[in-house]
Amino acid sequence: MLNGRDPRIDFFRGLALIFIFWDHVPHNPLGQITLRNIGFSDAAEVFVFLAGYAAVLAYGKILQRDGYWIASLKILRRAWVLYVVHIFLLAMLMGIVFFANSHVETRDLVEEMGLTHFVTHPQQALTDELLLRFKPNLMDPLPLYIVLLAGLPLVLPLMLRNTWAVVAVSTTIYLLAPWMGWNLRAIADGVWYFNPVTWQLLFILGGAAALYSRQARPVDTRPLRRQPMFVAATLYVLMAGVLTLSWRWPQIHDALMPSVISDLIYPISKTDLSPLRLLHFLTLAYVTAKLLPGRDWTENWLAQHTCRMGRFSLEVFCLGVVLAPLADMINAMAGDALAMQLLTAVAGAALMGLLAMWLEFNKRLDQSLKAGVHAG
Repeated sequence: MLNGRDPRIDFFRGLALIFIFWDHVPHNPLGQITLRNIGFSDAAEVFVFLAGYAAVLAYGKILQRDGYWIASLKILRRAWVLYVVHIFLLAMLMGIVFFANSHVETRDLVEEMGLTHFVTHPQQALTDELLLRFKPNLMDPLPLYIVLLAGLPLVLPLMLRNTWAVVAVSTTIYLLAPWMGWNLRAIADGVWYFNPVTWQLLFILGGAAALYSRQARPVDTRPLRRQPMFVAATLYVLMAGVLTLSWRWPQIHDALMPSVISDLIYPISKTDLSPLRLLHFLTLAYVTAKLLPGRDWTENWLAQHTCRMGRFSLEVFCLGVVLAPLADMINAMAGDALAMQLLTAVAGAALMGLLAMWLEFNKRLDQSLKAGVHAG
């Protein structure tokens, strides 16, 4: 039976949201400490994996309790809410970017944000927006989540019965997609930046991890250095970190990287979720889970605030999307001064945390009012 909410999932969802915000602000110094700088994967993989983890936990419990049709109805209702949020968020983002562009003379923020299609073909852009084909920069994760969640009713019952069969089919589709050219249409380069046909595997693996975590299994009590899988995963994470850091110095990278290996591993595609990216995220998640067992470490003040952001991930993500161009505008108007860049990065993350606090306060207030009504 599926039950309980794991605060570690909320923590890493919240951390991923902070990293996504920092990564979306150009020249942000705090963007140098996010996941994309220490390996092949980044916060997008964390977001999608944990979305699958949380979705299977939540809706799997509903399916077991209320049946398939109720669970499917709630999944599709949530997907519809996300779709409506996407439409309104895109409209708000365009307004903010046009406003910011009027205050920044040295750059064309409209072009940088991928909004040229709306300026040149506004009527077609509105149609493409409704069909999820018009996705400016910063907006890609939400349409991906909408599509993945909308497809969950097709696989959730099968996952609860035979998880590994679903994982096997998902993996087969993932491997065939780049070779067969499977992707959804979009404007600009013609395909989705996050290919749902490949990224679905990470969503499915998140759901499989949720089901696996609820199973009783023996605990490996050996020291970590004597666990071969942990050692191998750690070595891969370290190797990926060193290689990623070497990209900052192309001459050193080219001198140390044999052309045979370079031709084999590059390009490391984010669109199709390259196997190297997927493997890096999975090994990083495994190493992190081994190094941070239990839940006690989530009880400190900072972790609790991060967990709260993860519990309200949709609202916090949306705020991060609209804050990023505003932070970029303020930084540009200040001449990209380091102090201002740090201030906007920290202030933005703080505002995201305050929004989560406000949402939790309102949720608790509603619950107390309902309890009072029932008591009366």
